[in-house]
Amino acid sequence: MNKLFLILTMLFIGITVSAQHIGTEYRLKKVIPVEGRQGIAIDDKYYYVSSSTALYKYDKQGKLLLKNETPFKGLKLDANHFGDIDIWNGELYCGIEMFMDGRGKNIQIAIYDAETLTYKRSLDWDPASGQVEASGLAVDRERNMVWISDWVDSRYVYCYSLETGKYYTKMQCRPTPYWCQGIFIADNTMLFSADDGESTFHIADCIYKADISNVPYTGIKDGQAAGAMAGKLELFREMTDFRRAGEIEGLSIDPTNDNLVVLNNRGVQIILGMPKGPFSEEGYTKEIHELYVYEKVK
Repeated sequence: MNKLFLILTMLFIGITVSAQHIGTEYRLKKVIPVEGRQGIAIDDKYYYVSSSTALYKYDKQGKLLLKNETPFKGLKLDANHFGDIDIWNGELYCGIEMFMDGRGKNIQIAIYDAETLTYKRSLDWDPASGQVEASGLAVDRERNMVWISDWVDSRYVYCYSLETGKYYTKMQCRPTPYWCQGIFIADNTMLFSADDGESTFHIADCIYKADISNVPYTGIKDGQAAGAMAGKLELFREMTDFRRAGEIEGLSIDPTNDNLVVLNNRGVQIILGMPKGPFSEEGYTKEIHELYVYEKVK
């Protein structure tokens, strides 16, 4: 009887640890400086951060444990840029592309081993979908799918089946988030981080949400996307508690405690998605990258 109780308890703990839930109210708990400026993924023990050209692994106190600064070796297509990332079943899913002057090509969903940060394989992008850039990326764990956002044209987010590795559908964002940088999925809801503020004028960026309970297949027909679903976006949170308005990036939810973690960059001007120069009049000499960890209140 005691053994059965122990097994059931362990199963319950396992289910709890692997689930992520979105709250309605958050309180800033701490800010952690990191080296990466693009994406954040979280598992039971670690934070994973992407820079434009590297992957980093941290413990949850902010200690750097491992990095891969040559992550593009072995890719099927040339790339120079990571976007946002997510983690599922011990693997990091990364949006990768060749990005230059506000435009992307050679888009891939590249998959890395979370333990070693080494490249394993890629899912092919389908140009017929209409996607022209890869910024945010999120695994839909309930449906075994992966979604990618487009910073160049944020009207749509694009969905691929992890079962087939093929393009599945896309969702029109209504209204459109301005310069979507990161996405995350939990509770049949997609969160969007949008670089829709104005760092020059200290105007905050925002996070939005949309229900994705129903995701019908549309696929590709006659060389183009055969259809799309509509997603109604609502304001989730205005990020007025960042230390300085800058460039919001990826976001994720901690599976152990439902903390919301958001990556933000501050201190430099951003032109066409590229950091150009520091706000020297404010004392900045370089760009600063930070994880904002928010405790779920309810």
